[in-house]
Amino acid sequence: MKTLPQSWVRIGVTLATVLAALIVGWFLWDYYLNQPWTRDGRVCADVVRVAPDVSGLVSEVLVHDNQSVHQGDVLFRVNQARFNLALQQSEAALASADAVLQLAKREAARYQKLEKDNTASHSESERVATVAAQSEADYRLALANRDLARLNLERSEIKAPVNGTLSNFSLRPGNYVTAGQPVTALVDDDSYYVAGYFEETKLRRLHAGDAVRVRLMGSDTDLPGHVASIAPGIEDRERTDSSRLLANVNPTFSWVRLAQRVPVRVTLDQPIRLVAGQTATVIVCPAEPRGSAGSRNSGQNL
Repeated sequence: MKTLPQSWVRIGVTLATVLAALIVGWFLWDYYLNQPWTRDGRVCADVVRVAPDVSGLVSEVLVHDNQSVHQGDVLFRVNQARFNLALQQSEAALASADAVLQLAKREAARYQKLEKDNTASHSESERVATVAAQSEADYRLALANRDLARLNLERSEIKAPVNGTLSNFSLRPGNYVTAGQPVTALVDDDSYYVAGYFEETKLRRLHAGDAVRVRLMGSDTDLPGHVASIAPGIEDRERTDSSRLLANVNPTFSWVRLAQRVPVRVTLDQPIRLVAGQTATVIVCPAEPRGSAGSRNSGQNL
């Protein structure tokens, strides 16, 4: 049996090696440049800036930093003495306005009867009716002031607007808080999602509802999710009249032309304790039905 010349064997091995390298290179090129995945992902959550609606000295603090709270829980109280006095003053003013109004109504009714009996002039009747109308307006103003004073007293208790966890909270009794000025951040526990910043060249393979696997940095477990939405616009950094309201994702390098990054919102299918700001790798699996993305761990090098 004739054997192939050694030179032919070497040529065959070389061609096979080159072919394998080309195939591997093509798959790597397609994977890194075209497949919808990115290491540029972040865990995000809605942050409520808790601010008092009234100004005053803090009299009581009922929570501490990094504490989980439920919607409606009292976080702290502003000293209520001034608001109690304001409520009492407004109630007294309301009672006075009500007494004046009742007297004006009786006078108006009496003059209407006298006018019918031709014992009072029409002008006198109109004057008394005008006084009654003014008294009613004063009563309504006093009623509104009473309701405002009562509202301020209620708002002196600052409550959690959502379920969440306090962050960077250092308020203490004796601090002075100003209406509208945030004193702490409340991370909404019901709003966690993952934002994947995908290159624009990969958007054609992304669709809402696609299954997603999310891997947090430092973790070897994939979290199942799905594409919730794709950002409809990003900031144009070259325009001076830009609105500054759209997402603005800086490119990695500024000396080469790079594909723009477009935020893609990913919703996790299973509730899990996360930390806003964590880094994540996001892999979209268009061929997988929703819910199966977390059934297996990725064997790819992330």
